[in-house]
Amino acid sequence: MRRTALRCAVALTSVLAAPPAFGQDHAFAPRTLEGRPARQAASPLQARVDAAPAGSTLRIPAGVYRGDLIIDKPLRLVGEGRPRLEGAGGGSVVRVRAADVRLDGLDIDGRGAGDLGRDTSGIHVAAPRAAIVNCRITRALFGVYLREAHGSAVTGTVIEGIPGLDPGEKGSGIHVWNTDGFTLTDNRITEARDGLYIQSSPNGRVLRNVASRVRYGLHYMFSDDNLFEDNLFEYAAAGSAIMYSNRIQFRRNRFLHNRGFASVGLLFKTCDDILAEDNLIADNARGVFLEGSNRNVFRRNVIAESDVAIVLYDSCAKVRFEGNSFVGNLSPLTLVGRRTDTVVSGNYWSDNPALDLDGDGVADRPYRLSNVFDHMRGNLTAADLFAQGFAAAALGAAESAFPVLAAVAVEDPRPLARPPELRDVPVPDRTSRAPETAGLVVSLGLAASGAAAAARARRGLVAGRGRA
Repeated sequence: MRRTALRCAVALTSVLAAPPAFGQDHAFAPRTLEGRPARQAASPLQARVDAAPAGSTLRIPAGVYRGDLIIDKPLRLVGEGRPRLEGAGGGSVVRVRAADVRLDGLDIDGRGAGDLGRDTSGIHVAAPRAAIVNCRITRALFGVYLREAHGSAVTGTVIEGIPGLDPGEKGSGIHVWNTDGFTLTDNRITEARDGLYIQSSPNGRVLRNVASRVRYGLHYMFSDDNLFEDNLFEYAAAGSAIMYSNRIQFRRNRFLHNRGFASVGLLFKTCDDILAEDNLIADNARGVFLEGSNRNVFRRNVIAESDVAIVLYDSCAKVRFEGNSFVGNLSPLTLVGRRTDTVVSGNYWSDNPALDLDGDGVADRPYRLSNVFDHMRGNLTAADLFAQGFAAAALGAAESAFPVLAAVAVEDPRPLARPPELRDVPVPDRTSRAPETAGLVVSLGLAASGAAAAARARRGLVAGRGRA
């Protein structure tokens, strides 16, 4: 009977193709820089800008101003009563071409027009130390584009792209290219191709931003030494896709509800010396994805309610998972390959049945992350379809009878018997009306009100799937 079950299981999985190389993409350089708009396309504000002394403040009264604007001297434009700048429909609405320009309190409308080949943006910056503050950008291909804009900052800005277009037909919410020392804080982005696109841009700080309902919340290449804290990346094909970069730090971020056949919360491809701590990575198809990445440390994170908590390629070396809380995932690990030196130690696993008879807080036996079916899941594209079915059950039963099929052993030698106290991990937004968020709050034990619920949240999600 066992032999028959095994033959059936292997026959089911043998017809499946190799897994997709998720995260493949291509970096690209910006296009020809836009100059002064033609007279017929210029904003009525252009004459005032041209006449203003360098370094002065120009206050823009409420109203609608149709046409494009170039700023080629240090200047402050301050909106009074939310003036609306509507583009001419051919190029970027505001073009910053001088250092030390500040735009504050402006509404900018791209009118759903422009040319991706020219990087048409609501605000296009190609000069150092720009400051974009409290603006609102709608219907633009790119929201804000920072091109070699060293030391620039985008703060408190709302960007809503062009609804109804495919991702390939529009640009990013905030696009950063070849910019050293940038700052992105308290911005909200939706309806863009990627929420934040960062390429060849080191020494940045990305704090308290929200990117929702985009392709990638964070799309990131060739950028070292950047810091991400307290951001939310949700409802995307990938919460983040981070490639070819080193020494990045992630703290207290939320990667939520990133669902699809190959979706992931937090992806690293060819990234070294990454630190991810105190993050909430929940309700994703894959929680964490690692390929070709070395010396990365994951500690005090909550990885929850995902189909697979960790996807790990054997091209990774010296990766560590320590002090994390894994809650309500269908599978803890998919290992792609035949070996790993990853250290997994001192984590909490909500499905671990082992007891703690001596009361030292550590389960009395190691927790095994991998089995035969999860090994095949990592090497066969559609194995997820059988995760709860006959194929998985057959291989699980055969594993003990046929030692030759034993998967690479990945164990947590000191699994925690109780959830760790993770005071700094953010919790889901209980005010959200999305059913996924409501279900996540309940399943993670955060539904009750009052101080007791807050204490449970700080302790790192004390309840598993379906417990309140």
